[in-house]
Amino acid sequence: MTAATYSSVDHAKAEAPARPDHHAFDGFAWTQENAKLAAKHIAKYPEGRQASAVMPLLDLAQRQVGAQTGTQGWLPIPVIEFVAKELAMPYMRVYEVVTFYTMYNLNPVGKFHVQLCGTTPCMLRGSDDVMKMLNDKGIRKGMTTPDGMFTLTEVECMGNCATAPMLQINDDNYECLDADSTAKIIDALAAGEQPTPGPQDGRHSSEPAGGLTSLKEFAA
Repeated sequence: MTAATYSSVDHAKAEAPARPDHHAFDGFAWTQENAKLAAKHIAKYPEGRQASAVMPLLDLAQRQVGAQTGTQGWLPIPVIEFVAKELAMPYMRVYEVVTFYTMYNLNPVGKFHVQLCGTTPCMLRGSDDVMKMLNDKGIRKGMTTPDGMFTLTEVECMGNCATAPMLQINDDNYECLDADSTAKIIDALAAGEQPTPGPQDGRHSSEPAGGLTSLKEFAA
């Protein structure tokens, strides 16, 4: 789908994705490369404490599913069961981790997982305008676009309060957003381009939006 198509999408035709198959990836196993990475994660912890590696192994498994599907990946039941067996943990203990952290997806997501912070600092700085622009592009909260490109999730604080509002798209943060910069990022991704992450208003870190007001000179 082109950038222009996103701007003119017929919202009335946008429907929720079909019910996911939570038993997908039955017989899941590591790729040869990921098996080595998993072993390195487990080796970081003393014998009998391998359960401490549950978070990196879940992330690794989700990324493997993503690589196989051309998306950002998710964790169906057989994949969670596989990680539990790898670490000699009860399935429910691993499931508790998956459901606690928003970094893990319990449903399929698109090629670009767009996570919008809606906590107070981002809201005060214009996250509602960002949300409206995403909606105008046909990207709706809790849904994946019909072409499988974008999934939108609203999340709590992601630690970028000084450069609010912000989006995390896959592994990149885009900060200091407004409606126009949000539209440019989405259009670039839809066109197969890679927009530059970080602040989108010319700042380099978390200096005041209007420029430095004190300590304007630095000692050598």
